[in-house]
Amino acid sequence: MKKVVFLFLALTTVMPVVFANGTADSTGKSTQGKPVSLIFTSVSVTGDSHTIAMKAFADKVNELSKGSVTCKVYSDGTLFSSENEFDAIINDDADIAYISFPTLATQKGLEWCSMFASGYFWSSYNHLTKTLNGEIGKKDVFPKIEEKVGIVPLSCFYLGARVVNTRAKRIDKYEDMKGLLLRMPNSATWLHLGEALGANPTPLSFSELYTALQTGTVDGQDNPLPTDVSAKFYEVTKYVAITNHVIDSILPCINAKKWNSMSDDQRKAVAEAMEYARKVNDDNRIAEEAKDIKTLQTAGITVTTPDLKEFKKNVQAYYTNHPDQTSTWDMNLYNKIQQQAK
Repeated sequence: MKKVVFLFLALTTVMPVVFANGTADSTGKSTQGKPVSLIFTSVSVTGDSHTIAMKAFADKVNELSKGSVTCKVYSDGTLFSSENEFDAIINDDADIAYISFPTLATQKGLEWCSMFASGYFWSSYNHLTKTLNGEIGKKDVFPKIEEKVGIVPLSCFYLGARVVNTRAKRIDKYEDMKGLLLRMPNSATWLHLGEALGANPTPLSFSELYTALQTGTVDGQDNPLPTDVSAKFYEVTKYVAITNHVIDSILPCINAKKWNSMSDDQRKAVAEAMEYARKVNDDNRIAEEAKDIKTLQTAGITVTTPDLKEFKKNVQAYYTNHPDQTSTWDMNLYNKIQQQAK
């Protein structure tokens, strides 16, 4: 009988304790942690690849975490406008949102982020994703963002190559941009880009853009082709010029406090689910771009192809002639990234 009792005590000493809310390792420490519920907000519209990716992330993180991490998604700006998403995750009103580099550039200590949205900074999608989802992004970019503003970039998603979409004026050359009231997001980086394109940039919320084009409040707007299609801007415009002036991206970012509150296994599940969502988004986005020109032409849009060398020359000359706008750029990082394009 003594031998049986001793054996029982020995087994209970080495066997892991199973927590009610998850599994445990050999030390008895929970590897799942307390259940976590995430709120993912976006202004991307229903049917857009970024909205599809949000839902893909929610399903995958629930699967990978075995229900320990759940996520509610809110698209179409139903929770916050594009101007308020950043504050929402900083203030714990939401947990995850797509944040742009121009938005980050408005924050003290992150002014250098504006260079990522400058005209013709990226040479291609591969240049963008291999850099920001590779070693440079993970070591030289994302940690600096987390340190300054308390959000953690989880990945870099492809937004698309931005083109110029106009109501009544056809764009065949750089000179045609002169005097154009071009809607841009309301940040200095975007407004400077509008100036670099030779237009008169007009700040306006994305949620107001369709009506502004419809009424003539603005003459045009710039966005990637998939956004033009999903937001149905072709209904209130006549022309699209393939300028490809920004190979654009968006960063799905999570509130740092929420991130740090999760267990290692939960963070791993979130990271892996976001990588899965990135592939869903990027693959869909690239496929969309390949067919969007035909979709727009079928809808009656005239598509023009200006000389990109002329556009690039004039846009980059603008930045050279405005050193006040580039003085905050991290030129060591800038040069390091440009070397990756070769």
